[in-house]
Amino acid sequence: MAGKLLNIGFGNSVVARRVVAIVNPTSSPMKRLREEAREAKRLVDATQGRRTRSIIVTDSGHVILSAIQSETMAQRYEQTTFEDQGISLAEEGEQP
Repeated sequence: MAGKLLNIGFGNSVVARRVVAIVNPTSSPMKRLREEAREAKRLVDATQGRRTRSIIVTDSGHVILSAIQSETMAQRYEQTTFEDQGISLAEEGEQP
């Protein structure tokens, strides 16, 4: 079960529950994060050749580049509703 999707622009989406952070790409630490993800093959470029305006970090360590402003992405994320799925630990394959 994938869950709710967050539109990151140009027909691309990510699973909203997996998003850890949505950040502005202009600072030096974010530029380093992008390069480290590229070297580790964890970078997903969803900008369609346009300027990167936000960076999305997922719980799997993947870094996703988007051409949508980080403020707009945050608003979209806040509008996403998460229903309690009632998934037990046993269903996720973990021992209680």
